[in-house]
Amino acid sequence: MKKISVLIPCFNEKENVVPMSEELVKLFSGELPSYAYEIIFIDNDSTDGTRDLLRGICSKNSNVKAIFNARNFGQFNSPYYGLMQTTGDCTILLCCDFQDPIELIPDMIKEWENGHKLVVMQKKTSKENPFMYFLRSIYYKLIRKFSDVDQIEHFTGFGLYDKSFIDVLRSLKDPTPFLRGIVAELGYKIKIIPYTQAKRREGKTHNNFYTLYDAAMLSVTSYTKIGLRLATFLGFGVAMMSVIVAIVYFVMKLMLWDRFVAGTMPVLIGMFFLGAVVLIFLGIMGEYILSINERLMNRPLVIEEERINMDESRN
Repeated sequence: MKKISVLIPCFNEKENVVPMSEELVKLFSGELPSYAYEIIFIDNDSTDGTRDLLRGICSKNSNVKAIFNARNFGQFNSPYYGLMQTTGDCTILLCCDFQDPIELIPDMIKEWENGHKLVVMQKKTSKENPFMYFLRSIYYKLIRKFSDVDQIEHFTGFGLYDKSFIDVLRSLKDPTPFLRGIVAELGYKIKIIPYTQAKRREGKTHNNFYTLYDAAMLSVTSYTKIGLRLATFLGFGVAMMSVIVAIVYFVMKLMLWDRFVAGTMPVLIGMFFLGAVVLIFLGIMGEYILSINERLMNRPLVIEEERINMDESRN
């Protein structure tokens, strides 16, 4: 009997962990009885009582398992680490807030049984804030345009991963992994299934400007060179502009030496403009250096505090 693993990262999801586990158990016992299963919640240091609920769920069903992180290790490290702890023939990654429709799991498994090692779920529409969806669309198009690999637009990580691909993830040893980019870069032949993203069922989103910016910068520094190349090209452009303006001013002064008064305003504008350009690109270079620094430190993805119903031999 083949085994399906379902990995669910969570952080302060006390309203959703119980109904999520119940609906998944119902799905496997009803529509997918021919598969063994495990449901793994990896909790990123919740403080709202989520862990107590998970302990209760796990005590009633040994197929439901939990990993408690010692602290919050971020929105990328925790799911990636959780994927490496699964033991199924394939692993399905989905969010705990019901924005990823679990009713599509049978379709994903069907495509997997047809031979696809990776089944990627791609948002075609979303019931989230239309403005946020618009901004995300622009971001994905820019990343796809400037990336060295063919990135998948509106792919959040929701999908099915064959065990062979999970083994690839285990072999990478990347301390700052960006799963979406890794799937596009190292994935097997990918089957894409479009879906409509639902609204969060309960609770509040944990995304904010900082987490969204962090995600954007991780993808930029991991899979594009546009920041550094733009700095180089803009630097040459500003230098050429400065030379042209200097020549024009010089000629004007020679021709109209008694009437042409340049004043200090052009100098001040030029200084502020060049100073702003330098600071912007120092920041971009700093993001790349920070990414390099994090990889060189090679810290562990996650430090565990507790495991429940997990195979202790899995690292």
